[in-house]
Amino acid sequence: MNSWINLDAVWKIVVVGLLTGAGLPALFALGLRLLNPTGAAGEPAAVRPAAGPVGSTLAGLIFAVVLAAIGWGISVIVGHR
Repeated sequence: MNSWINLDAVWKIVVVGLLTGAGLPALFALGLRLLNPTGAAGEPAAVRPAAGPVGSTLAGLIFAVVLAAIGWGISVIVGHR
């Protein structure tokens, strides 16, 4: 460990940043994708199949995880004094 750079803290910050900076938007996009499955190529959006009960349930769970992470982040920021 260098006296100027705490490498242990740096890798923790990088991991958390990647998870929250890229992971949560990726989860959100996956939830949206589960709600709107694709149809055949060139098919209008009105003809695409609706999400089934499994897709809707998984999307709801994913959105709940994203909302919980956002709430946790806000509580951490507000709770620090």
